[in-house]
Amino acid sequence: MNSAESRPNKGLSSVKIIFISILVLLFFNPGIRAQEKSGEEIYKQLTDIVYSGDNDYIETLNTMPRGLDWDNVEVANFKGHLRFLTSSKEGEIDQTKLFFIRGAEEGNIIILTIPDRDDPLYQDLEDLIESKLIFDVKILSKTVGDEHFEFAQFITVPVTPTFDKIFRLMIILMLFLIMVGMGLTLKVKDFVVLISKPRGIIIGEILQFGIMPLIAVAFGYLMGFHENYPYIFVGMVLITTTPGGVTSNLMTHYAKGDVALSVSLTSISTVLSIFFVPLLLNAYCSNIPDVKVPTSTIAQTIIVLVIVPLIIGMLIRHFKEKLALKMVPVFNILGIVALLFLIIAGIMNNLEGFADTDRHGVLFYSMILLLTFTGMFIGAIVPALLKVKNYQIRAISMETGLRNASLAMSIALLIQDTMGDFHSSMFWVSGMFGLSMYLAGLAAIKLYPKILPVKKEE
Repeated sequence: MNSAESRPNKGLSSVKIIFISILVLLFFNPGIRAQEKSGEEIYKQLTDIVYSGDNDYIETLNTMPRGLDWDNVEVANFKGHLRFLTSSKEGEIDQTKLFFIRGAEEGNIIILTIPDRDDPLYQDLEDLIESKLIFDVKILSKTVGDEHFEFAQFITVPVTPTFDKIFRLMIILMLFLIMVGMGLTLKVKDFVVLISKPRGIIIGEILQFGIMPLIAVAFGYLMGFHENYPYIFVGMVLITTTPGGVTSNLMTHYAKGDVALSVSLTSISTVLSIFFVPLLLNAYCSNIPDVKVPTSTIAQTIIVLVIVPLIIGMLIRHFKEKLALKMVPVFNILGIVALLFLIIAGIMNNLEGFADTDRHGVLFYSMILLLTFTGMFIGAIVPALLKVKNYQIRAISMETGLRNASLAMSIALLIQDTMGDFHSSMFWVSGMFGLSMYLAGLAAIKLYPKILPVKKEE
């Protein structure tokens, strides 16, 4: 009887021992604890290591996995992005550069193991960082020091999905064409209006580059984005420092506002954006830990994708005015279609953003709408207080609230790797803002006749 009773007790004791062993393993094994880290936490950890100039640790992460047994490891296939970090100190390649893969769906971080000999699978790696890729890799887990990491080896050369290739090409091409179309509507006299009728221009530019970025910063602090999601905060500043675009001109036309003023504001703010976009991003975002604004890259992007095509369009207008006037309606339609295409295609290519409800939840979408409508409201109330005519107020309001989302999206894509925007938050903010502009613009067209009536002589 006693022996029979002791069996359950022995079984219970065994269960307790196993349970306690698991707890001990979980609490005292650093490798298992590290596995619980999110991809973003591991990315931050790797960033700290590389930027601190700990070249010995970087060399260990690069060289140690080469000696692992990769022969019997299964092949994994998934979509993701190739990234790299460069040490702040000089040294050999293994000591200064760390490549890693970020999975598109789970956001997990896997350090890429590069052979110490020439291998065609690993040629021109830095050229691959701009696009989403399809990977065939072997993955092994290994503890380095007190930290646990995953390491990968290529089985085949990563390839860019066809859709992603087309999307990246289209966003650059369409922005270029949109700006050519804007140039077709401009003459030198559109810039001379700053001298002849400076009041509306000065008020509009102060609202665009002075007030709106401050509103974005205020919302970012009040809603907690500055601290909790810093790259959303940077995206808010980015979209509010970009100039107006074709959308604001067309919305002003349909709202029966001062189209000439709208076009002049757009053209002048476009030129000024070379200075103000990088300047304001630096001013408002450089105090955020780990955020480094690549001012030269932003300025170069604006020059190549905005200023150059704008000048091309203006030259066509100057030398072939009849042709330019015939082309304007086509480019106007192209501008609207292109923006919608870029927004929808960009969102479809990053659908995982909708699943991230912590980051992109009710507060985020409320912020986007609030930012857009607040811009239009401030753009109307300030000129009204300064006794500007309603006809011009409509244009200034549109220019303040509606921005060149295509430009913001392009800049976001080009600088997100340099800045470490892990979740493409700057692109997401710009895309969502681009969609909200249409809602705000259509609402304004309906409301302006009631709240900003225009006299017939105007």
